[in-house]
Amino acid sequence: MLDNNAEGSMVFEPGYVKAEVGDTVTFIPSHKGHWVESRSIPEGAEKFLSKEDEEFTITLTHEGVYVYYCPPHRTMNMAGIIQVGQALNLEATQKEVEKIEKRTKENKGRLFEYLEQVK
Repeated sequence: MLDNNAEGSMVFEPGYVKAEVGDTVTFIPSHKGHWVESRSIPEGAEKFLSKEDEEFTITLTHEGVYVYYCPPHRTMNMAGIIQVGQALNLEATQKEVEKIEKRTKENKGRLFEYLEQVK
C-alpha cells in the first residue's frame, strides 16, 4: 500500500497478483492512513478487513477473483485484484469493477488494466 509509485498515486504494488489456493498475500502499508478491505470475492470465501496502518496477511482459500481496496482512498481507485486459480467468478467481478471505476475520481482505468490480466 503506497502513496505513490510509477503507476501514480494511492496504489497497491503489485496491483494484480496471480496465486493458487493455499497461497498467502501480505498487505504492507508503507505510509500512514491505509488499510485493505475485500470488495468482491469468490463464492464461499470469507470477506477480509485489516486494521489501519497494520500489516495484514490473508490465506487464499477459494478459487476465483478477489477485488480489494483501501476504503479511505477508494475514489482514488486504490484497488487491486488477486486471481486464485481459475477466474470462476469473472462475470460478477467485471460488474463490480465497472461500478468501482464509475465512482472513481482519480486514476481512472487502473482497475480495468488489472482486470485485463485475468485469464
